[in-house]
Amino acid sequence: MDAASTPTGFRSMNSTQVVDLLPRTTGANPTMHRAEPAPARPTRGRRHPVALVLLATVISLGAAVASWAGSGAASAATASATASTAASTAASTAASTAASKRVSATDPLTSHAVPAGPAPKGGSVSAYWLVGADGGIFAFGGAPYYGSMGGTFLYRPVVGLTSTGARDWGGYREVATDGGIFAFGDAGFYGSMGGTPLNRPIVGMVATPDGKGYWLVASDGGVFAFGDAGFFGSMGGTPLNQPVVGMEATPDGNGYWLVAADGGVFAFGDAGFFGSTGDIHLVSPIVSMSGTHDGLGYLLTAADGGVFAFGDAPFYGSLGATPKTQPIASLADTLDGGGYWMVNSNGAVTAFGDATYWGSTPQFLAAPIVAIVQAPGTGAFTASDYPSASYGYDISNYQCGDYPPAPHTVAVVQVVGASFGRTNPCLSGEAAWAGGGLNLYMYLTYGDAASSGDGACASTGDVTSCNYGFNAAVDAFSKAESAGINAGVPWWLDVEDPSFQGHTTASAALVQGALDGLRFEGINSVGIYASPGNWKYLVGDYEPSVPYWAADWQLLPWTTCGNIRSIYPVLPSGPVQIIQYGAPSYPLPLGGMSTSFDDDYAC
Repeated sequence: MDAASTPTGFRSMNSTQVVDLLPRTTGANPTMHRAEPAPARPTRGRRHPVALVLLATVISLGAAVASWAGSGAASAATASATASTAASTAASTAASTAASKRVSATDPLTSHAVPAGPAPKGGSVSAYWLVGADGGIFAFGGAPYYGSMGGTFLYRPVVGLTSTGARDWGGYREVATDGGIFAFGDAGFYGSMGGTPLNRPIVGMVATPDGKGYWLVASDGGVFAFGDAGFFGSMGGTPLNQPVVGMEATPDGNGYWLVAADGGVFAFGDAGFFGSTGDIHLVSPIVSMSGTHDGLGYLLTAADGGVFAFGDAPFYGSLGATPKTQPIASLADTLDGGGYWMVNSNGAVTAFGDATYWGSTPQFLAAPIVAIVQAPGTGAFTASDYPSASYGYDISNYQCGDYPPAPHTVAVVQVVGASFGRTNPCLSGEAAWAGGGLNLYMYLTYGDAASSGDGACASTGDVTSCNYGFNAAVDAFSKAESAGINAGVPWWLDVEDPSFQGHTTASAALVQGALDGLRFEGINSVGIYASPGNWKYLVGDYEPSVPYWAADWQLLPWTTCGNIRSIYPVLPSGPVQIIQYGAPSYPLPLGGMSTSFDDDYAC
């Protein structure tokens, strides 16, 4: 368990296996109904014309969680305990690190205006939490951290997370497949299904508007209400074509929707039915559902990253045509409803609309990520490999046999000096020099290719350039692996070559293809290195939501970290992570670094 974080909740010490028995209640157990009459399933649905292409190697998130659970990682329990104390975001990651160094826990459409949600009380920006199947919590964008089950053995894997919401954003709860609830911060514990036999496992949870209650939903559509959550019906006892995979409540808490893996939507209480994909053949199953702030629409998300918008739900993009090796686990909308994030099972986050990218999990996890949840944050970026205010260098083939001196923390190493160029001949030695601070970069040059494995190139401004970028990134990754180094580290795309000039739309497409290529290889963190003064002239108004490494010489880097966006309005829109503040021809002595090399500072 996290060192300073004890869950408030209940978990039976002899939790039973899932059995084919009707659930039973005793004493003050929750309101449960499993065989009540349910509304007829809608037979018609609609979808947006989103391309849904999923590689055969992509598995469902449910299978990934089941595989993790079967490995013996979930085999113990906890009892009720006192409320937790808040901890730092860094602690949330550290507390979830296993001994094996596996850490636990991007189709246009006209959109409708959606009223903004409640103003965040825990911070000024939209941020997010991620939760892993082992209960590990990762807080991003300055979202508060209240504790987690990371590092604690569980009877069953965690499958969901819900916060106390706009009441005060003061806590959250995790739910496991056996219905065990773990509450942190000021989130109240109002009961659980832990220790009660279930027909089918719990697959989701959603809180009431005031945070003083919650609903659980099982894969057979059974609904369990706790605290001030009202029961409005369920699909329990009704044959379903596909299992239920998620749930969403209406804004007033007087209704809810259930969604099945085939996209069938079931509305209860005051929840309106706005359509479904229940009668449409999907390439990949639906994995999550998110409602709009006014309750007049919802989004369905598939494991291949396809997004289906119904009612007044706005569509900001999808990953449906982007190749991937890890399934999408969940989607969460921003606090104002102007965007959303997706996360895959390995913790890689992609931002759409006005959603800001605040980071992804470390590359190697002890258990798959199962959900992303909106949170208020301060806008702090804590997902970097490098501590803020640390120094170091970036090196390439030009530094063969002449490595920068110690000490250094930042250590970025070139893999190739051009798209499809030869491998840095000193890559292995330079990676060894970098040690635990290793990041990699590829120097991009312009070109085109007739084809690639990136179906999303069809929606860019130039298909052949996008193809070229995708293929070049895959080639660079392969060369890094062939060199025998650890290629599973953060990567950077060096965008500065004069060959990008004169065709900004095509250049932007090439960069997007390269981003897709490294993500296809499973890299969680892919950023861009570029001079802020040159970026717009090379790629136009392209602003990918990825980390930014700025080349801005002979200026105090800590100042540049904070003001570069006010000086240059068009840049990659993710967090400013590194500043290259000096080079041999433009030296700036700082931090004890040698001025004979490119010098870098972590924001």
